[in-house]
Amino acid sequence: MRIKHSKYKNTGLIFELLVKQIAADTLDKKDSPAVNILKNFYTGKSALVREFKLYEFILKNKSVSQSKAESIVSTIIEVARSINADTLKKQKYNLIKEIKEKYDLEEFFSISVKDYKPLAALYCLMEAHKVSDVIDPNFLVDNKTTLLEHLTKEQQNKKEVRDTLIEEYSKYDKDLKLLTFKILLEKFNSKYGKLLPEQKNILKEFITSVDSSTRLRNVVNEELKKLRGVINDLKETVKDEIVAIKLQEIVKTIKPVAKTKRVTDDHLVNIMQYYELVQELKGL
Repeated sequence: MRIKHSKYKNTGLIFELLVKQIAADTLDKKDSPAVNILKNFYTGKSALVREFKLYEFILKNKSVSQSKAESIVSTIIEVARSINADTLKKQKYNLIKEIKEKYDLEEFFSISVKDYKPLAALYCLMEAHKVSDVIDPNFLVDNKTTLLEHLTKEQQNKKEVRDTLIEEYSKYDKDLKLLTFKILLEKFNSKYGKLLPEQKNILKEFITSVDSSTRLRNVVNEELKKLRGVINDLKETVKDEIVAIKLQEIVKTIKPVAKTKRVTDDHLVNIMQYYELVQELKGL
């Protein structure tokens, strides 16, 4: 699923358009209704103002460090999730209603805005975090990349953006963890080819057990124990003596995760690779 950008619901874009409209009305030497619209909807502590401040923060911050840019985006998404959706929807409806009473909407929204891309990208990201459907990971990566490039003024590596999304989403609720699972599946599919059922299962466990380090460690240790036994048995069927010796060394390195240690991505990668090895050995 992809979120379609809506100019009519983007409070950051509408603010920029109102400012431009005031300038146009002033040049035409006439009173600008946009002034009162700004006063009525963009002042105070309403839900609409809270959301607009998020857009404003993005536009005001440029040429920041990568780490600060990441922090800005993640913080803005968290704040956006806390704004009352129903209240915000009503206030946006009333805003558009008042603009429509004073201006031709088609002409109003046809005005060019310099920072249209980051404003649209932020709208799409914030909306994506409000829906229960699983969003297309590439859609999220593209929009976050646009924001990071706006904030840092540097080209972004989409693979790295995807990796940070995985870490970010793994902190959220079940529906968003499913998205993380989808992103991880795509990541490992591109690296290892089609995943084996066992690989998919352990990958899914990494997501569903993200809040339970003990459970995850137990699952990982069970997988490692099983893999150690399988590889140990398969090495007996290998005719090449050198390969058999190497397999023996691999078996020695497969050790359980200690209770004092946390399970990391390295453990996941190792298990993935062990399953690839098992598949190759079974094909010999």
